[in-house]
Amino acid sequence: MKHILIVDDDILMGKSLRRLLEHEGYRVSTAASGSEALAVLHETAADLVITDIFMPGQDGIGAIMDICRDFPKMKIIAMSGGGRLKNIDYLELARNVGAHRTFQKPFTNKELLASIQELLR
Repeated sequence: MKHILIVDDDILMGKSLRRLLEHEGYRVSTAASGSEALAVLHETAADLVITDIFMPGQDGIGAIMDICRDFPKMKIIAMSGGGRLKNIDYLELARNVGAHRTFQKPFTNKELLASIQELLR
């Protein structure tokens, strides 16, 4: 059974993703910040990380960089409802620092599941 770590400070989003992924047969862990995600990954192996960009403490960009450093083969999906700020496209930045796929919120379950299946092949 593949293991996915969801990193998001939005409790409702985390619960929604967890329910969807468990229904699809994945084992799911959650974290509310980038630093918490790194701690979880050092304790429990995961196959894929889905992370939000904007979170308190360590944000998703920092988390992606740290995950890529410590777990270079980890597959990462970044998501954000924020978009651009001061001419910075945060999803593009996420791709540049190591995210394999990015999604602007809201996105469909079908889109997310298709990307997960592709990345975990």
